[in-house]
Amino acid sequence: MRVKTKIHAIAGSLALCLIASFWVATLGAESFGSAETVIQVKLWVLYGIGLLIPCIIMAGATGVSFKQARAQHKLKRMPLIAMNGIFVLIPCAYFLYTKAFAGEFDAVFWLVQAVELVAGVVNITLLGLNLRDGLRLTRKSAFVSTAYKKNEAV
Repeated sequence: MRVKTKIHAIAGSLALCLIASFWVATLGAESFGSAETVIQVKLWVLYGIGLLIPCIIMAGATGVSFKQARAQHKLKRMPLIAMNGIFVLIPCAYFLYTKAFAGEFDAVFWLVQAVELVAGVVNITLLGLNLRDGLRLTRKSAFVSTAYKKNEAV
């Protein structure tokens, strides 16, 4: 496996894990935690975004550089993932933290929270599909490479 492929796999997997952990932590804190727990989770989500953004950028940049015809589905999903993150998830995370920190758990908070959870599931699904397709592409590449090496030996 080439270094660029490894970077792509690690960055994409870490992005998926981060978003899934944000989602699970949010749901858990709001279902079973205190107001203080919700505030802490919202703060850690904001900190986590600082790691998530470079992961998404690295996964996207390395993915585009592969230029494989079979990767078209992945390339179509990446702008959706990025736009969902930039225009929905990041603003929601900041807004929800400020509302939680102020102790304002009102209807607007819960509406934005619902939007954030739905957008999170969308990104988890899209990143999961990209992971699945990436594994398929890697297996096909490994198979073709192995078959080529066997033919060379003959």
